[in-house]
This record gives sequence, C-alpha cells and structure tokens, in this order.
Amino acid sequence: MKKILIANRGEIACRIIRSCRALGLKTVAVYSEADANAKHVDEADEAIAIGPAAAKESYLVADKVLAAANEAGADAVHPGYGFLAENEGFARAVAEAGMIWIGPRPETIADMGDKERARLLAHGAGVPIVPGSPRFMVNDNAGLEAAGDEVGFPLLVKATAGGGGIGMKRVDAAEDLLATVETTQNMAEKAFGDGAVYLEKLIDQPRHIEIQVFGFGDGGAVHFFERECSIQRRFQKIIEESPAPGLKREIRDAMATAALALTKQERYRGAGTIEFILAPDGQFFFLEMNTRIQVEHPVTEMTTGEDLVGLQLRLARGEEVSKLQQDSIASHGHAIECRIYAENPAKNFLPSPGPLDVYSPPSQGGGIRVDTGVRQG
Repeated sequence: MKKILIANRGEIACRIIRSCRALGLKTVAVYSEADANAKHVDEADEAIAIGPAAAKESYLVADKVLAAANEAGADAVHPGYGFLAENEGFARAVAEAGMIWIGPRPETIADMGDKERARLLAHGAGVPIVPGSPRFMVNDNAGLEAAGDEVGFPLLVKATAGGGGIGMKRVDAAEDLLATVETTQNMAEKAFGDGAVYLEKLIDQPRHIEIQVFGFGDGGAVHFFERECSIQRRFQKIIEESPAPGLKREIRDAMATAALALTKQERYRGAGTIEFILAPDGQFFFLEMNTRIQVEHPVTEMTTGEDLVGLQLRLARGEEVSKLQQDSIASHGHAIECRIYAENPAKNFLPSPGPLDVYSPPSQGGGIRVDTGVRQG
C-alpha cells in the first residue's frame, strides 16, 4: 500500500493527508468544480477533478471516485466520513477493483447501517437496547397502533436507514402516530432510498455517551474510552468531550465492555464508534454503531495520544496492530471539541455558505488543536 485516494474533501481529507504523510504514503485528492482551490487539493500529492459543484454529481458518485482512483494508480481508498463512507456498495466496488478499502467489511457496513438490524445484532451480543418495534414499510403500517401502545409514549419514529439526526421524529400521543410515521417514511424514502421506519421508546433527559472502538478484523478489539456528545441541536452534535464529566467508573466500564462485545462479535475491522443513550437512573442502551472515523475523533486522540487515522492505515497495509493491548491504552487530561457552523442567526440559523473574509484560528500547541479544511478568502 503506497498511494491512498481520499474520497472526501475539507477537514477530514486534510486530516487523513497528515497521517498518510507521517507514514510515508502518497495521497490523491478528489475535488468538484467548487473545490478546485480547496486546502485538501493543495495539500495532497495529486488531485483529480470528479465533476460539478453539487456533491450528488461529484463526491457522491461512486463510479467517478473509483475512476479517479484507477486513473491515479491508487492501491487504497480512505472514505473519511460522510459522502460514501458508509456505502456498502462503494466499499465492495473498491475491493472488487483490486484496491484496499480502509474501513470495515461491506457486510458490516450494511448490518450497522440498518438501524433495526443493528439493534438485533447488539441484543444478540448482550448489549442493552431501548424497547422498540419491528420495522414498518411504506404503505404497510398494519399493527402500528398496537406497536405504539406496547412501546409507550413518548416515543421516537426512526428511519432504519437514517443517520445524522435525519429521519427521526418525536411522537407524544397515539393520535399523532400514523401521520408522523407516514411523514417520516416519505422523508426517509427521499433521503435514503429506503422508507422503512421503526418505533423506539424515548428516554427522557438522556446523556449521549459513545465508546471509540478499534477492531482488528479477527475478532479482537480494543477501546479508547468514551466521549460525551449530549449537547446537541436537532439531534446533531455540537460539543464533544472526553472523559464524560461525572460518569461513574462502573457505568463507563460496563459501556466499554458492551461496546467490545459487539465489536468482537462482528469481527469488526478498523475504527468505529458505538453510541449509547444513558438514562438518569444509570441504565444505558445501544443507539447505533458508526462504521467510520468520526468528526469527534480528535477528542479521543488528544486524551489518549493515539493517531486513530494512522492506526487505520497501519491495519490496512498489513501491520500487526493486533498486538495493541487494552492495558497499554490510557486516558489523560480532558479534551473538548466545538463544531463551528456557518449559519445566519437572523434567518433562523439557515446555512450561510460563502467566502471567509476573515479566518484567524488560534495557534496550535499547548493543548489547542484546530482541524479544518478551510482558509481565509
């Protein structure tokens, strides 16, 4: 493995380039017309254009990204997060083209991408799951009323293919259930191509705790402790930190044990995150597994001193990273990550993209880390 195509842009592409450079690996960036002068394009060893500005015509077109990898002579593909990172078809196509997919097996991506199937697999591994229902397909909601009564209100209607806070609606009363389910099904079908939904009990005043795991692909795995992501808006994370403030050691240990049980059961390969909901009474429940590196991975890197992206790369090129022992991983200090949004408060916080007339991040060092894919101008 000598040359990596990074199937992404922005901050995560720049982040991957840093670890590749440290390991002596060449990098290939891809870019849309809008990103021709982007930071990740300049930092990579090579760059290939893949289409118009719209992501659906460039970064989300698997054939274009794969063609770029072949053109560059890349022998591996790192998807980053978002775009095609959790697309099992793309992962399979990369492998079938004779390249290394830097991520979990396509089958694992499919299993964990289907939220209802993931719940069942977690339950099979002995991981607690939130009370919920079987899936309901578009135009087939027979038994919905009974399922709602069994789960209990308030509850969440969740798209089985959902993620990132999309395809999730709260329902407080039985009379609102059918309309909300149908609305969510329609939204999910448009957003994900799969309108199936399921019901899940709503846990009031929860904390959102996740465990960073790393699987070796052979049934072995380690964890890199927890992150707390409870400060959210529209079910999307804003602040992440590690360690989770005030979390009892026995709860932390139980969560880590549960996360490793699922990771080992699935013979998971590479970096992943298992997310839990923590109720006020101390009970915790499986929420989902993200089969990729996450936006908030720097929090874990800052507290453990590990290069998680580097670990992904080393595993992919055949190094014996399975020698890494759990007792050699320690958490020191405290790290907080803040996501900065380009939004207009005067317009109900609508996205507000455009040139950065002034961009002056703090200097890195002394405990400060800035992960970015942008620059002034």
